[in-house]
Amino acid sequence: VKRFKEPKGERRPWRIWFYDTSKQAIGSVFIHFANVFLSDLTEEDPCSLYLINFILDATLGMLLIWLGVKVVSWIVQHKKYTYLVFGEYGDPPQAAAWIGQCVLYLLIMVFEKTVISLVLLIPGWTKLQQILLGYIPNPQLELILVMLVVPFIVNAIMFWVVDSLIMKKYKQKDTLDINGSIDTPHARRTEESRVLLSPDMDFDQSESDQDVSGLQGLNQKMKQPSYQVVI
Repeated sequence: VKRFKEPKGERRPWRIWFYDTSKQAIGSVFIHFANVFLSDLTEEDPCSLYLINFILDATLGMLLIWLGVKVVSWIVQHKKYTYLVFGEYGDPPQAAAWIGQCVLYLLIMVFEKTVISLVLLIPGWTKLQQILLGYIPNPQLELILVMLVVPFIVNAIMFWVVDSLIMKKYKQKDTLDINGSIDTPHARRTEESRVLLSPDMDFDQSESDQDVSGLQGLNQKMKQPSYQVVI
């Protein structure tokens, strides 16, 4: 849906779209198994702990992912690693660039999950676990909510937001004319102003020239001496 909502002139080919979204898919698989592993480490309800992990990933984790993408993008651009810039795969697209970006994104997810795990060490999360799913008496319904419904909705939102962060940013470029000069909107407006004003300016100039020449002719006539012929 997000791809088809992109402008037609900037819509990604299917291959580029796959390269962009597959990085998130790999990161989501890592987050899923990490949450399952962390949920088994507690003596409390594992479903509740999994849900808490997922909620933190969708809130605080999104901020950490945004920060990680910004830092990594700045580093690779500073080092001029062109194929490691998120969304840049070369022309034609290179699988090696996609693999390198997948590794970078996976490292960002490892950083995010590590910080979230440290946050969970703060005491008081057990009370939140009881509030989240304590009112659901059916274990099967609880499992469906935790493993299917909530992840589907939250993942859809996360995929949309993160895809906007790591996709190639298209910027409006100034067009070049035949002579190679940059045709910016400001330049076009200036040129239009010159075209519109030039007839009036030429007309005023021609009128002023005629007036000056007329005055000069009149002065010359006044300066010429007059003669009378007496017969």
